[in-house]
Amino acid sequence: MSLNIIDLIKGQLGPAFVTHAASQYGESESGISKAIGGMLPAVVGGLANNSDNPLVLDAIMNSSSPDILNNLSGNSSNNSSIASVLTQIFGDKLNGLINSVATYAGISNNSSNSLLNLVTGATVGTISRYAIDNNLDKAGISGLLNDQQGVVSTLLPAGLSFASLSMGDWDARYKFDNDRDAINMPAQEEPKPEVTRSTTLNGTFPDRNKDKDGSIWKWLLPLLLLIAAAYFIWRQCEEKETTTTTIVTDSGEVVTDTATTTVNNAAADMSSTKVDEDIDLNGTPLKGYKGGMEDRMIAFLKSDGYKNAQNDDALKDTWYNFDHVNFKMGSANELEAGSEGQLQNLVAILKAYSDVKVKIGGYTDKTGDENTNQKLSDDRAKFIRSWLDKQGVGSQITGADGYGSEFATVDASASDAERAVDRKMAVRFAK
Repeated sequence: MSLNIIDLIKGQLGPAFVTHAASQYGESESGISKAIGGMLPAVVGGLANNSDNPLVLDAIMNSSSPDILNNLSGNSSNNSSIASVLTQIFGDKLNGLINSVATYAGISNNSSNSLLNLVTGATVGTISRYAIDNNLDKAGISGLLNDQQGVVSTLLPAGLSFASLSMGDWDARYKFDNDRDAINMPAQEEPKPEVTRSTTLNGTFPDRNKDKDGSIWKWLLPLLLLIAAAYFIWRQCEEKETTTTTIVTDSGEVVTDTATTTVNNAAADMSSTKVDEDIDLNGTPLKGYKGGMEDRMIAFLKSDGYKNAQNDDALKDTWYNFDHVNFKMGSANELEAGSEGQLQNLVAILKAYSDVKVKIGGYTDKTGDENTNQKLSDDRAKFIRSWLDKQGVGSQITGADGYGSEFATVDASASDAERAVDRKMAVRFAK
């Protein structure tokens, strides 16, 4: 499988960014999330369409590592460069894309325009950082972008296609045809058979017996068209979907659950992006996923599970993976934008339960040298401990260790996206 560029970017556009953007633009968080879900594949597809465009490649080579939250505050120094990239990859389709995403997500055109610039900046900057870390020249970047041609068509959320984004046949040259199969003439626009009546020269109708066979088709053809239209509507409204859910247990085991379900397309959720909800911390709301780290930790504490644990052995096998705390590639002291929000949630939990202690763990995937992986994961765990210490909860941290790839479950030959599950930071309760 090819590297999915979106997997490199999404950490920067997580809940912290969504919250800030919603506040900055006066939009709902769900609207911002939906807009990002539609923009990212379009931007990556646009870059893939221009993988041999010297101006686009120059912009990527000269881009700096993105500071998405700083850019959100209006401090970006490369707005003109990003605007040039957008013009190169979308041309006269740019306004149509902005308007279509705004309509789809329920946000204003101004918000859609500003958000598209930020998403494009994050994408270009992330590709640039990846190229630097992996010693890619322009030819390497071009190849990386070309690799996206086979995957980008599947990444648009339900309810969007390149056609619905007012992009027309923009994607045709690379056969991004996820919307091609969906472009069918609606039933109400089916061509109607043209019925003509021949007359004799004096204006009278011909002999009825001569038209007897043809009269059958006058009622049969409309009936066949009606049946075809009904079948088309039925197929669009109900179809079988196979979904695969991957669950990572606290012990690190990966469990895959595959199920076939019947869904109603008209009622399906049009957004594939997770949206944070309020997690109750003794009356104080924290932004987090239901079933995510904060939700599970608080539920454990409210159940007296921590109080009833006799010693550290009773707690050591239950780890809580951070949902969106990520380090910049290859770094042990630079967090990706949006990571501090969940660390602040952990601080709030520890302050609410001042008698509770925790331990930090760091993990890597199976690629690379194990000694290097061990050191990197250990340094990252200690960095988070130091960060928490500065927030006034250092006395509640009993330790911070890196485990390298010791508990990694995905083979080193798997794709980068598949191995991402093993690259994580986690926390567990301790005594």
